Amino acid sequence: MRAAAFSFIVLVFSVVSAAAQVAIGFGGVAHDSRQPVEVTADSLTVNQETGNAVFTGNVIIIQGELRMAAGEVTVVYGADPDNRDIREVRATGGVLVTRGSDAAEGQSALYEVASSLMTLSGSVLVTQGPTAISGDGMVVNIATGDGTVEGRVRTILQPADESQ
Repeated sequence: MRAAAFSFIVLVFSVVSAAAQVAIGFGGVAHDSRQPVEVTADSLTVNQETGNAVFTGNVIIIQGELRMAAGEVTVVYGADPDNRDIREVRATGGVLVTRGSDAAEGQSALYEVASSLMTLSGSVLVTQGPTAISGDGMVVNIATGDGTVEGRVRTILQPADESQ
């Protein structure tokens, strides 16, 4: 009970600060990036020189429990021609990311593979069960599920239902 009360106090002070930051979890468990990735889109364009791929139109990307939907997704590969590992994924055109029962949406997203960091920008809304948090941007570590919502953060805190 004390830990819950402390968490509530920390959350309240975070929400009311002018440059608010609210620590959040996303997805609850570590993401396994070794799982296969399925991509569905209306079209695909590949730049032979860079190897970069651009998926457009109703793009849906699925890897395990992690799902992303966007209007356009660009996959950027490393510059070394002998090692074309994916360096980053850029999504635009309204982005929705879900993992388990958690969801986050924004105008654009950048996923940096090496650091496992995903940054959502532009009117971000995060929902986790009955809780919703909105802000200007969100950074979430896909490997750990830890995240931060930044900017003008807004949330409604629901009191615990004592009858249950």
